[in-house]
Amino acid sequence: MGFKKGKSWPDNDVTETLPRIINNLSKVEAPTGFESWMIIKKDTLEIIGDAGFKGFNYLEENIDIGYGIIKEERRNGYAEEAVSALIKWAFSTEIVKKITANCLVDNVGSIKLLKKSNFIEMKKENGLIYWSLLKKQNPKI
Repeated sequence: MGFKKGKSWPDNDVTETLPRIINNLSKVEAPTGFESWMIIKKDTLEIIGDAGFKGFNYLEENIDIGYGIIKEERRNGYAEEAVSALIKWAFSTEIVKKITANCLVDNVGSIKLLKKSNFIEMKKENGLIYWSLLKKQNPKI
């Protein structure tokens, strides 16, 4: 497809999770959309990060969103664009009622992004902040 690796991609997080993603994809006929997505820089076709979901919880009708951008490309709006598109897509499926997320208490960038995306802080525990976004709370849908 002509994609290139970004300067520090894959980072440790991707290296750790990519085998699980590939394993999960090998178990289904086609991706559902609730997996991870690669973030590609349009002008250079570089892979600069990933964003996606940690599966769908059918019982609670929710998904947990996560994202990561390589150091060299942070603070350029890529995570915001990806998270916004994923939220819109997830809530358009009609089966997702809530999206959850978590981040480190000192991750100022993620805290700002989650607040800007209308997530509500639910609790702080073990150095993490847990967030929630209900479909009815999202004015973008």
